[in-house]
Amino acid sequence: MSKKILLIDDESNVRLLYKEELEDEGYIVYVAKDAKEGFEKFKKFNPDLVILDIKMPEISGIEALQKFKRLKGSIPVILLTAFGEYQYEFTTWAADEYIIKSSNMETLKKAVKQLI
Repeated sequence: MSKKILLIDDESNVRLLYKEELEDEGYIVYVAKDAKEGFEKFKKFNPDLVILDIKMPEISGIEALQKFKRLKGSIPVILLTAFGEYQYEFTTWAADEYIIKSSNMETLKKAVKQLI
């Protein structure tokens, strides 16, 4: 059975690219445009992994990370960002992986494979 990934990013082009790339790897990918929609899909689809953008309107990825870990402590979470400085903030340390956004998907694919 294919593993399920929930991808939450407020940029539609990022959602589309990452969804296609991860589906090509054989995963089932659900997407959400913000954390609120992400929580709904998390409860509905019970994914095996969450990929989460840090900079989003209303609820940041860091706040969402903490809530996902409260909902299901064992869920692996990958934080994505275009900004490297978050890597050194202790609030991001609860994430299982921290990846700088790039058009090169190899780092993300490798992290996904390792975590699920």
